[in-house]
Amino acid sequence: MAKVVRLEDIRIDRKQRATPLYFNRTELDALLSLYSHQVADGEWRDYAIDHKPGMAMFSVFRHSFDRPLFTIAKRMQTTGNVPEYMLFDTQKMLARKGRLTDLLDYFRKKLEVV
Repeated sequence: MAKVVRLEDIRIDRKQRATPLYFNRTELDALLSLYSHQVADGEWRDYAIDHKPGMAMFSVFRHSFDRPLFTIAKRMQTTGNVPEYMLFDTQKMLARKGRLTDLLDYFRKKLEVV
């Protein structure tokens, strides 16, 4: 059985999925401030900022050629136009918060890589 689909709905859906998401200036200031403190402590040595459709990621590395130690991701929630922040280590999601400052509090508790 055929399904009738409005082309306008498909175009809008593609446009929303293809829209890149970026960190704003305030978020970058907070991320780079945390990064500089961790570099001063000798924990982190490199970082990368990646963008995928609907997601921005800030990853930190101990060495440039390693996997990221931690990745902080920003994506828009499915309901509304509100960002959601997630913290990943190399294997799993550690936290999910609605505000970046709340998420960065996990590093103030002195997370360490074993």
